[in-house]
Amino acid sequence: MMKYSFILLFLALTFAVSAQNIELRGTYQGENLYVQNPFAASGVGFCVYEVTVNGMTTTDEINSSAFEIDLTVFGFQVGDQITVTVKCKEGCTARILNPEVLRSRATFEIVSIKIEKSNVVWTTLNESGPLPFYVEQFRWSKWVTIGEVTGKGTLEQNTYTVPLRLHSGENRIRIRQTDSRKISKFSREVTTRSNIKPVTYKIESNSQIVFSQPTMYEIYDYYGRIVFKGFGDSVNIGSLEKGRYHLNYDNSYEQFNKR
Repeated sequence: MMKYSFILLFLALTFAVSAQNIELRGTYQGENLYVQNPFAASGVGFCVYEVTVNGMTTTDEINSSAFEIDLTVFGFQVGDQITVTVKCKEGCTARILNPEVLRSRATFEIVSIKIEKSNVVWTTLNESGPLPFYVEQFRWSKWVTIGEVTGKGTLEQNTYTVPLRLHSGENRIRIRQTDSRKISKFSREVTTRSNIKPVTYKIESNSQIVFSQPTMYEIYDYYGRIVFKGFGDSVNIGSLEKGRYHLNYDNSYEQFNKR
């Protein structure tokens, strides 16, 4: 029996179809599933003959052209892992109309968030599934992702720690999650002021940018395409073509000409 699997990135949702089964894995989000149920290939009765949720047979009325899988009767909490299997007769396949309701959503609440030395530490409540948390720092007049950790996806308190590289002056930090609906949820901002001296740079022999101390940097070409990014005290630009480039470093941004 041939089986096709589709793994949806960052969603904790798997949808597999075979000649006789549809299997859906995800997290409970408080909504039910709806199934389109064609006639059996024999012309007698409908295609679906059984539905299970986490291995337990449901009591849903499946002898109709469309039916609802009632997930509320199982006592799930938001974020609980679920496997739904829709079993079909030979020669036909049903269709789950709204599989997206088992995809994790950005629902976290921030209990606390702070900067401790060289780390961002935060505690959450009410996560609805294991979505990534992104740590963002405001640099170069934009929010830059500087760290990532996968959320535990549970309703109770969870605490996370991500390393932080401070730049000179005031630092602004926030936490973000983005779910399958392309909806982003943000924490409140926290700020701290560092004692780091502002970074300076010079271009040596038209082939290397040397910074006064290690720093995050980005180099873009005239068309806005990134050509280099990283962290360090220098970057080799000998391979760049002649022209004007944009340089982001520390908490500054400038332009330079490659001759």
